[in-house]
Amino acid sequence: MLMLCSYLENRRSYLLYFERLCIMKTYIARPSEVNRKWLLIDAENLVLGRLSVILANYVRGKHKPCFTPSTDCGDNVVVINADKVVLTGKKTDGKIHYWHTGYPGGIKEETYGEILKGKRPQKAIQLAVKRMVPKGPLGREQLKKLHIYNGEDHPHTAQKPELIDISVMNKKNKRDDK
Repeated sequence: MLMLCSYLENRRSYLLYFERLCIMKTYIARPSEVNRKWLLIDAENLVLGRLSVILANYVRGKHKPCFTPSTDCGDNVVVINADKVVLTGKKTDGKIHYWHTGYPGGIKEETYGEILKGKRPQKAIQLAVKRMVPKGPLGREQLKKLHIYNGEDHPHTAQKPELIDISVMNKKNKRDDK
């Protein structure tokens, strides 16, 4: 009986010691600890899909070491020259954006070529990034930090955004007209 009690005590102390060793210390960023920067990206002659992946990562904050999926860690991103973004292949005519008005028979469609030549060419980038962020309140909050403008001018010069050249990251990011 005495041996059984000492065995159980030793086992319990061993298990407590082992639990202390195995506890993982995962860092979870709090919203008050996140440092947000302003970034400026020129979208002239950039491929839409590659640009939108990079934008989604910056808006979500996946480029930071303190990234936490349940916290908004992203930076504010300003995109200029959105009307000069490029699609590869035959996507300008073949890729179609569908939406529904909510009324019976109210399905609408528009090709990406029509979107880029229409009134709001920044809609193409907005749609691509919107589908890459999480759905729900967190994703909507992250999308508010994405500011897209058609020309060179933007109203965020007071924030002094840092210019990021995406065409240097990979040669496939930029498409030169031949």
